[in-house]
Amino acid sequence: MAIGLVTPGVGGLGAVVRVLREWQSDEGAVQLHPGDLGWFWRFGGEVTAAATRIWSRDGEILAVGLLDEPDLLRVAIAPEAQRDEELAQRLMEDVSAPETGVLIEGKVYVEAPMGALVQDLLSKDGWETGEPWVPLRRDLSEPVRDPGVRVDVIGAEEAHERTNVQRASFDGSTFTDARWHAMADGEPYADARCLVARNELGESVAAVTVWSAGEGRPGLLEPMGVHRLHRGRGYGQAITIAAARALQELGSSSAVVCTPAFNVGAVATYQSAGFEPQSETRDLVRNA
Repeated sequence: MAIGLVTPGVGGLGAVVRVLREWQSDEGAVQLHPGDLGWFWRFGGEVTAAATRIWSRDGEILAVGLLDEPDLLRVAIAPEAQRDEELAQRLMEDVSAPETGVLIEGKVYVEAPMGALVQDLLSKDGWETGEPWVPLRRDLSEPVRDPGVRVDVIGAEEAHERTNVQRASFDGSTFTDARWHAMADGEPYADARCLVARNELGESVAAVTVWSAGEGRPGLLEPMGVHRLHRGRGYGQAITIAAARALQELGSSSAVVCTPAFNVGAVATYQSAGFEPQSETRDLVRNA
């Protein structure tokens, strides 16, 4: 049977979350994580479903795409299908033709697992290599030390603290309390935690959301930020260590985070918290 492409309804997102969990591996390439879908869920289930694409054959999901932006598709592929010729050809055709309803016209980006056949086909078709990103991973088989600051798990009543730190960490952030609640209502958040680090005065100075993919699988940090008024005091390292501890408690085998290679400060912060850089990843770009 030929490979089909669909946009799921909200009811179909549960199956997407399940396969994304199954596809996470410490040995495989870093790719779209259920936590990425969970973070996007802050816009609501209907918007998340509308931004999701599923490629299936004979009822089996082979690839999942998330339109992080109308011009950016992030693709996860089943490990056993990453060199599947039929799937790679179909993915290339669908991301290259705006009429398929995947990517818009003009300059667009595709993030796919490094080593997947679709990367080769897009490159041969004239797509160019984008800016490098650095995945970093911390093994969680050994105990994680105390972060050295007070760290609280944030629930519904404290959501405003998590959102305030987010907006104070990232210029232009639109993370509101309503969006936190939408995110927390999403299926991926059942295996997630929001953490806030506090200074000696009890002020919220850094925050992170961690996403488990299940027992024995890599967990994700997405996103982590330090309040702009409290930078340079080690809080980034502290909240990152706290994130690793939280994922270890959730049963994750490792903790993973990804940041642009040009953000040397972020890379240094993650390394100071015991994360080791992995092979760079690069989007593929089709210019207008």
